Amino acid sequence: MNTTALIRPAWTPATIALMVVGFVVFWPLGLAMLAYIIWGDRLDGFKRDVNRATDGIFAGCRRGADKAHRWGNGAARTGNVAFDDWRDKELERLAEERRKLDDMLAEFDDYARELRRAKDQDEFDRFMASRNRSTAPTTVDTAPDGKRKGGKGTNLLDD
Repeated sequence: MNTTALIRPAWTPATIALMVVGFVVFWPLGLAMLAYIIWGDRLDGFKRDVNRATDGIFAGCRRGADKAHRWGNGAARTGNVAFDDWRDKELERLAEERRKLDDMLAEFDDYARELRRAKDQDEFDRFMASRNRSTAPTTVDTAPDGKRKGGKGTNLLDD
């Protein structure tokens, strides 16, 4: 039985209409439809090549994952009881060392955070002190004769 698809990579009325509508609605859609009409018959070979390449890449990943599974989690046994016991003890010792290092890292992070907070507080206090000094209100008292007397910001030559 010979069946043909309505939308196939050929110059059919349906594909031409879709291409025109694609250009009217959003030009990249029309361009994609044009590319499908011209190169669509090559998609099967392209898909086959891409699948073959990705299968090769992921096969390498599977081999690496198998090695990690054998040696990484300690669940795989070698058959030598003494070696397996020693390896389990060493892995537990290393896990304990890692926990100690993680605890030390957390303590150091807390210490560094506290130092930064103290430094920031000191800088803020200095800023506020200098701001308060520079914006201190200047008081100028005038004597009954209209001359200034005393107070911050007065000229000593006026007295």
